[in-house]
Amino acid sequence: MPRRHRLRPPSAPSRPIPPQDEPYNIIPVHNLLADHPALRFPEVRAAASALRAVGDLRIPPHAQWHPAMDLLDWLALVFCFQHDNVKNQREHLVLHLANSQMRLSPPPENVDVLDAGVLRAFRRKLLRNYTNWCSYLGKKSNVWISRSSRSNSDHRRELLYVGLYLLIWGESANLRFMPECICYIFHQMTTELNRILEGYIDENTGQPIMPSLSGENAFLHCVVKPIYETVKAEVEGSRNGTAPHTAWRNYDDLNEYFWSRRCFKKLKWPIDVGSNFFVTSGKSKHVRKTGFVEQRSFWNIYRSFDRLWVMLFLFLQAAIIVAWEEKGYPWQALMSKDVRVKLLTVFITWSLMRFLQAILDIGMQYSRVSGETLLLGFRMVLKLVVAAGWIVIFAVSYARIWLQRNHDRRWSAEADNRVSFFLLVAGVFVLPEVLALVLFVLPWIRNFIEETNWKIFYLLTWWFQSRSFVGRGLREGLADNVKYTLFWVLVLASKFAFSYFLQIKPMVKPTKQFLDLNHVDYKWPGVSINLAVGLLWLPVVLIYLMDIQIWYSIYSSFVGAAVGLLQHLGEIRNTQQLKLRFQFFASAMQFNLMPEEQLLDFRATFKTKLNDAIHRLKLRYGFGQPYKKLESDQVGTRRFALIWNEIINIFREEDIISDAEVELLELPQNCWNIRVIRWPCFLLCNELLLALSQAKELVDAPDKWLWHKIGKNEYRRCAVIEAYDSIKHMMLEILNARSEEHSILTVLFHEIDHSVEIEKFTKTFKMTALPRIHMKLIELIEILTKPKTDEIQLVNTLQALYEIAVRDFFKDQRTTEQLREDGLAPRDPAAMGGLLFEKAVKLPDPSDEKFYRQVRRLHTILTSRDSMQNIPINLEARRRIAFFSNSLFMNIPHAPQVEKMMAFSVLTPYYNEEVLYSKEQIRTENEDGISTLYYLQTIYHDEWKNFMERMRREGMVKDDEIWTTKMRDLRLWASYRGQTLSRTVRGMMYYYRALMMLSFLDSASEMDIKEGTRELGFLGGDVALDGSVSNSSLPSRSLGRESSSLGLLFKGHEKGASLMKFTYVVACQIYGAQKDKKDPHAEEILYLMKHNEALRVAYVDEILIGRNEKEYYSVLVKYDQQLQKEVEIYRVQLPGPLKLGEGKPENQNHALIFTRGDAVQTIDMNQDNYFEEALKMRNLLEEYKNYYGIRRPTILGVREHIFTGSVSSLAWFMSAQETSFVTLGQRVLATPLKIRMHYGHPDVFDRFWFLTRGGISKASRVINISEDIFAGFNCTLRRGNVSHHEYIQVGKGRDVGLNQVSMFEAKVASGNGEQVLSRDVYRLGHRLDFFRMLSFFYTTVGFFFNTMMVVLTVYAFLWGRLYLALSGLENAALASSDNNKALGAILNQQFVIQLGLFTALPMIVENSLEHGFLQAIWDFLTMQLQLSSVFYTFSMGTRTHFFGRTVLHGGAKYRATGRGFVVQHKSFAENYRLYARSHFIKAIELGLILTVYASHSPVAKGTFVYIAMTISSWFLVTSWIMAPFVFNPSGFDWLKTVDDFDEFMNWIWYRGGVFAKAEQSWEQWWYEEQDHLRTTGLWGKLLEIVLDLRFFFFQYGIVYQLGISDRSTSIVVYLLSWIYIFVAFITYLVISYARNKYGAKEHIYFRLVQFMVIIFGILVIVVLLEFTSFELIDIFTSLLAFIPTGWGLVLIAQVLRPFLQSTKLWDSVVQCRRGSYLMKLSAGVYGSSRSSPGKKLTTNKNLMVGFQHEADGHGMR
Repeated sequence: MPRRHRLRPPSAPSRPIPPQDEPYNIIPVHNLLADHPALRFPEVRAAASALRAVGDLRIPPHAQWHPAMDLLDWLALVFCFQHDNVKNQREHLVLHLANSQMRLSPPPENVDVLDAGVLRAFRRKLLRNYTNWCSYLGKKSNVWISRSSRSNSDHRRELLYVGLYLLIWGESANLRFMPECICYIFHQMTTELNRILEGYIDENTGQPIMPSLSGENAFLHCVVKPIYETVKAEVEGSRNGTAPHTAWRNYDDLNEYFWSRRCFKKLKWPIDVGSNFFVTSGKSKHVRKTGFVEQRSFWNIYRSFDRLWVMLFLFLQAAIIVAWEEKGYPWQALMSKDVRVKLLTVFITWSLMRFLQAILDIGMQYSRVSGETLLLGFRMVLKLVVAAGWIVIFAVSYARIWLQRNHDRRWSAEADNRVSFFLLVAGVFVLPEVLALVLFVLPWIRNFIEETNWKIFYLLTWWFQSRSFVGRGLREGLADNVKYTLFWVLVLASKFAFSYFLQIKPMVKPTKQFLDLNHVDYKWPGVSINLAVGLLWLPVVLIYLMDIQIWYSIYSSFVGAAVGLLQHLGEIRNTQQLKLRFQFFASAMQFNLMPEEQLLDFRATFKTKLNDAIHRLKLRYGFGQPYKKLESDQVGTRRFALIWNEIINIFREEDIISDAEVELLELPQNCWNIRVIRWPCFLLCNELLLALSQAKELVDAPDKWLWHKIGKNEYRRCAVIEAYDSIKHMMLEILNARSEEHSILTVLFHEIDHSVEIEKFTKTFKMTALPRIHMKLIELIEILTKPKTDEIQLVNTLQALYEIAVRDFFKDQRTTEQLREDGLAPRDPAAMGGLLFEKAVKLPDPSDEKFYRQVRRLHTILTSRDSMQNIPINLEARRRIAFFSNSLFMNIPHAPQVEKMMAFSVLTPYYNEEVLYSKEQIRTENEDGISTLYYLQTIYHDEWKNFMERMRREGMVKDDEIWTTKMRDLRLWASYRGQTLSRTVRGMMYYYRALMMLSFLDSASEMDIKEGTRELGFLGGDVALDGSVSNSSLPSRSLGRESSSLGLLFKGHEKGASLMKFTYVVACQIYGAQKDKKDPHAEEILYLMKHNEALRVAYVDEILIGRNEKEYYSVLVKYDQQLQKEVEIYRVQLPGPLKLGEGKPENQNHALIFTRGDAVQTIDMNQDNYFEEALKMRNLLEEYKNYYGIRRPTILGVREHIFTGSVSSLAWFMSAQETSFVTLGQRVLATPLKIRMHYGHPDVFDRFWFLTRGGISKASRVINISEDIFAGFNCTLRRGNVSHHEYIQVGKGRDVGLNQVSMFEAKVASGNGEQVLSRDVYRLGHRLDFFRMLSFFYTTVGFFFNTMMVVLTVYAFLWGRLYLALSGLENAALASSDNNKALGAILNQQFVIQLGLFTALPMIVENSLEHGFLQAIWDFLTMQLQLSSVFYTFSMGTRTHFFGRTVLHGGAKYRATGRGFVVQHKSFAENYRLYARSHFIKAIELGLILTVYASHSPVAKGTFVYIAMTISSWFLVTSWIMAPFVFNPSGFDWLKTVDDFDEFMNWIWYRGGVFAKAEQSWEQWWYEEQDHLRTTGLWGKLLEIVLDLRFFFFQYGIVYQLGISDRSTSIVVYLLSWIYIFVAFITYLVISYARNKYGAKEHIYFRLVQFMVIIFGILVIVVLLEFTSFELIDIFTSLLAFIPTGWGLVLIAQVLRPFLQSTKLWDSVVQCRRGSYLMKLSAGVYGSSRSSPGKKLTTNKNLMVGFQHEADGHGMR
């Protein structure tokens, strides 16, 4: 961040009265007489007045007091808070109290006075965590409020308490991540506050007591800064997060120091900076890690979830014991007493696992033990001793049973007694588990014991778990217990049945046969049958340990679908289903989105809930008269029309529909005296033609019967009536009202009306004439809608219509005289002087857009023949309409009025991402001639057409003007289709726009709405269907326009209500630096503020005040619409640099103080929102009032829609996978599993709940790299509740290129690797009940662990088969065909796993629910054809690599993916850098094993057998190698292949210098790839070496297969084979020496050395051929043996780099490593990927053929 060379703003010693024109944030609290719409609310004035009731408070000496000051100013003077902190919290407090009082029902008697109940409720909520903390520590709360009386002094005291807490919180900066630290500060400061309020006298001075803080900003400098500096010093000691977690204290450690009473003894007050708390790690007398020590080890998974592993291993042991008897069913085996007694060994295993747990506790947590925590060390040692004692007791007791049994040779009475004694001991052993089971069945008792801070309960639970402030009382209610218990009972029953019958039992017989093998022809010494059996069982055991993940996936898919069905998801999927429900749509919208008039004392009762359910049932299925027909004169219909049309207009603004589609979709206002509701045209399509055909068929039917047939369909009935009324009005409108022709038509329509009224229409008129009239009417309207009307043609058409009507339409033919008498013919034909209508036509003015718009609508009704299933054409528009309409028939809370809704904020962290695409970004072409704009035009073809149509309507004449006068619109159009800040801001500002409209509708009277709709009816203009521009067009809207034409109806109060209920803060961390550098991003952010009134920007300002001193400020700015400039609102000084932990949570944290309201929605930079969804936000916030289980929610989970799925096939795969998780996955987690966390950013947080409990994320360096989910962990541990709601959705973008996706997957996998080590996961694993613990494990870190287990299963299977083949055991086993059952037991499951069934099933089920089963199957098959399985298998490798490496060695870091469009070819060198370690090398290793196995296995001689055994493994190898090329634009273009190869060779041979980057030099990249080995611990290095030893097995196994070994099985053969390694190494050294000495000047000597080496090699081969059993094939076979050995040696050398780097040997290691990479490259990575040079997708624009194909494919989908 650049320095800002300017002076610090001068700080005045006193606090002057704020000027009347001082900038303010939302409401001018400092000037209640200002003309601001929010100040019309008396609740605002009441809250502000309450704060100003200072009364008789003692003013601190030497302080300047002004009458306008309030209680917060008084607190600032007493405790030395910053002035702008006070301003910020004053508005914060006033807004919240006012909003809370506005929600009171019934309202208070005196609305001008702050209600005591509102203040009391807020104080209790805000200080609840503090109260719990005091109770936990056994301290008396310093909140002194009298319970008996409620005086004014209590009122003031409560305001002082909440004000003090908010002021402390607002200035605590990074300390906000430490909630109990803030509780400690608040406790000490309230002690001083109470003494001042109570008038205590200082014993030393005899004067009234004074606070301990004094001086300007003393709170910041004396309280916050010392603790902040400690945090900062600890972070600096972490070496940027590379130091082990055990070496430094993070935020959690420092916060948990305040969980014990020692904080009062050590820190004292004023804070004693000499306390050992402030001594940083690494120095003597420092405070050690508190509460938990994060050790980097895979043992954490066992230690955190020990109950799970105990269950799995005990069942495995019991199943093997039972299956070993080889009975048909397990109960048959249990008939044997021997088996039953053998089963008792599970208790020995159980005690061993407890002993292991105790060892791990000591090994990982010993550093917590100090002089202050000796009791903790005593407990750990005691648990170890007790666990060892149980092992001895069980082992001795079990041995005594069999000693007696063998002595008696039967089960005697004494033996039975010993069994009984063992069972008695076991009963004592499991007694705690029985107690836990009882408490599980009675969860409220468990919660009471844990939540009650009684010492007797501490003593009872001391043995089982250490005392902790969090993680207490986590049990759910009995009903929830039953639901998730049933779920897991089904899962576990299926899993264990499958494991026993299809995994364990089939392995028993082959195992026995292996153990009974005799006379085996071993190929090498030391072959162990027991090891072979272990290798045979290993993949089965690995699958057994992880396949609960598969069963969970299967059951969660179907349970999620069932829950979705009960929530009525997916009932409206397309236009046809919407058409069936649309007639009830207005009622549904009125019922759900419009507030009901309720009694003042309304309370929800069972009766009201039942009525509500019945009401919804009627709405959903159209039961009851009120939901069948809605005529156009109803107020509800008008409200619906306003909302619906606003949604359609916004669709048009977003260019997802065209002008013509607007006319088809809108619900027009009533005009032309039409008697029915005017449904959107797309609903009336074909209905008039069907009515005509019915009339033609029922020629002789009576009126009642014909009308009954037509009226059965509501849309047909309305189409007929609207068409007739429109024709009548139109024909009379185009004629002169004084003309005789006008009179004739009036009489004709009167006769028709009369015949209909008396039900004699079919008797009076011929139905057969209707088609002819219909055709002539269409001809007439087409003439009217032409740009230039041909009046002669018009007159002729009118004349023809008249002739048909009077001559052919009447059944009773009338003479001319009769027609004249009836008024249906001119009385004096001679006076007409020509044709009828010739002089009577008087067309409306061409500018009368209202008339011509209605004519076009009539034309559509008359002519539409198709069903308009594809209206709108745009798939996104269709999806949004379907989802919104479906959601209105779901169970949504009733909406309150805007004034009574909960207030909320939206917070978006932003660093330096794209705000708005520049002209250069969208226009610049890549090497193939593809620009971003061209790419977008191809992908969003219809939206581009709509955009150009809109630009022409807004004045663009030539298309070239798009690059000049319309440049801003073009940049916005492109930015709205990327993942930019402007897209996010536009989406979030829909909240403000929706609230404005809803506020108007809440207060608008029937007359307002009626007049408003009439007025809007005159504003609606559009473009003619033929493309001509009408004079009156739709109002053009730019970015962030906060009101449409509907804004003309607003009365003024809507803005005030909306601003009080919503604010949007974007945390642009470096905005200040961007402004100083004149960065275009700063101008674009200012543009966003200028066009969005409710938008605020928070940033960190860095000011240089001396040579090396800086000050840091949190600053909030807005754009002042009156001053027409950016203004600064608040500037709160920070104790130092913002970023101590992870960047994003720190950025969120600093801006959180500027948010407002009861809730805050966290929105990331890659998200979007929709206006129609914003309408439901106030419904969603009502969920906070409902109980979900035994608690109200603290996080409202919101559904996401992944909007990037249409960009490419890869983006579609990612979107499908993500969609199944954010919908079905999270639905199941919330109901029934009750374990949903916070996984992303659309969730809505209970703001004050989280504000007092550490914020909305955690920020400790590295350990909290996945900061979001830790908010969910923290919420659950602190007894919060997370719900999930799918009637509202938020858009979310995902990465669209393989490299982006892989970096994202790497970030998530690394984050999960760090979670494994965290205290949160450990506490949840131990504090949750057993079944919730299972849910938690398998949906968080367990998913990644089991993904790794899948890959390990492949390794175990292939290494096991290789061992069997090379050792000779496979040959011996072939004699027994039953051995193949063991192979089947492994392979069947492996193949299922390889296919990724557990990934595919949730996608299929969720798609079936929301789009239909056939569509889901079609999508799945299409994805398979587009190689989705390759992608998912590749992603599995990414997750495995980064998860495993992070747990072992660390290295987790934030990876910026860019989120841009992928239109550029990625070079092979770049792909190699990304995937060499994670995929390519592993794939080559597996491929090498498969190749060796194929060449040496007798089983592999049968092609079918080999394919069946290895096809899934080969698929994995192929996917890991080929995916980066398959999903790379122009991946198989030959010219690019050549360029890539040249670039790769330059990169791999370039040695680089000091400043070389990994992108330039292979060597630099290689060193960076080893960084994790430099920072890992001793155990990590040892494990790495142990894993690298596997490569030596190739040499050991293969050398005995060489001809030169002459079938010898002596160990000498292996030892002699190392001569090859030494010779190769010496040869390399000789050549290297010769090159260095002669390569430059005496090149001929270098060639001579090479020649001699070659001659020597040939001589050696000739000698070996002559005198030994050496064969030429041995040369190639030996490469398979010795290359892996060299690879293993180099890998071990990497681990030992600190010892080798200073020696000459290291250069040889580097060269060997480079050579091995090139050899592996030649082995197939590059060659196989480039095997199709003829497949040319691109040069220049031809690349877009592929893009177009993907776009078309998505359209087909």
